[in-house]
Amino acid sequence: MVMKETDEQVYAKDKRDYLPVFARYNIVLDHGDGVYVYDTQGKKYIDYLGGIAVNVLGHAYPALVKAVAEQAGKMIHCSNLYYTQVQADAAEKLVKLSGLGKVFFGNSGAEANEGAIKLARKYAHQMDPDKSEIITAWHSFHGRTLATLTATGQPKYHEGFGPMPAGFSYVDYGDYAALEKMVNEKTCAVMLETIQGEGGVYVPPADYLKKVRALCDKYHAVLILDEIQCGMGRTGKFFAYEQFGIKPDIVTLAKGLAGGVPIGAFLASDKVAAAFHAGDHGSTFGGNPLACAAANVVLDTIGSGSILANVNETGAYLKQRLEAFHEQYPQLIKEVRGMGLILGMQLTKPGRDIVNACLAEGAIINCTAGDVLRFVPPLIVTKTQVDELCAIMAKVLPQFA
Repeated sequence: MVMKETDEQVYAKDKRDYLPVFARYNIVLDHGDGVYVYDTQGKKYIDYLGGIAVNVLGHAYPALVKAVAEQAGKMIHCSNLYYTQVQADAAEKLVKLSGLGKVFFGNSGAEANEGAIKLARKYAHQMDPDKSEIITAWHSFHGRTLATLTATGQPKYHEGFGPMPAGFSYVDYGDYAALEKMVNEKTCAVMLETIQGEGGVYVPPADYLKKVRALCDKYHAVLILDEIQCGMGRTGKFFAYEQFGIKPDIVTLAKGLAGGVPIGAFLASDKVAAAFHAGDHGSTFGGNPLACAAANVVLDTIGSGSILANVNETGAYLKQRLEAFHEQYPQLIKEVRGMGLILGMQLTKPGRDIVNACLAEGAIINCTAGDVLRFVPPLIVTKTQVDELCAIMAKVLPQFA
């Protein structure tokens, strides 16, 4: 039995033993239920961060809890040298939902993007060994391994980790003319978030991705779409790229894919996937039975359609309520943007104090890019729970206007 410690003891232990890489808030979370979490003092919070877009079915979702418990009782892990039905089922579901050809499972978004980069390079190498340049966007975020960190177009994340891997260049997100000037015969891939998440919740111009798709086709470059944050139904379609009428060569997923159990995946067209052969890529834990059992529940639930309908309806209502705050406090709020249940509120000042004030009132939100309040709640959130959040924000925002 785990000995119950005070919050102060937990803070002290963490400070002593854990690398200080997180700017944590001074609460210790204990358990969750639906769109709510509770700290060790019993205080209830409405969760509009959802583990950073991970807890798509909320906390303690009964079917997910049951599947994980049952799978843990049978087999948590086995080597990828052997087949498991749960992995085969999860792969089949993703291929059907995406219309792409093959899937690979890892453990995180960074691993998914790392695999996508490797596959794109291997595919391009078959055409021309010098066809290796990968173009990504400024303000993007693709992960924290060295390759995905380099792909991330934010120099602040690169400082102190050089030399960075070669072969990456950057362009303003949404600026097709600038991208067109950069792409050439040596371009291996264009790698973009379908909607930029960490960079501040930016949705591309309506025709941008169609033009990028055509440009990649012209130069035989791989189009990689990172949907680690904006996929899994968060925009109201299963994949965010469906909102723009295109299909990538490779798409990456993680975060919500197993509702909180660590997993990542990249999917590729059959043409591109054929570049990989036995031994070209691998993972010890990727696609293990426990993670895939959880993923199957999430895929079945979101794929059924009712969750997507809720994302569209409740997401539109949340955006409407947030835009009303924009109209009320134009000196504080510049803009509300996003799609479905990935929304951002651009402020005229840093947002961390507002996040802290909401936390004190019982609402968990997040600030990204310094001055953008981000809302990525579980996809099961209701309009009543939107009203609950907005009642708290109505108390907090006047303090900063």
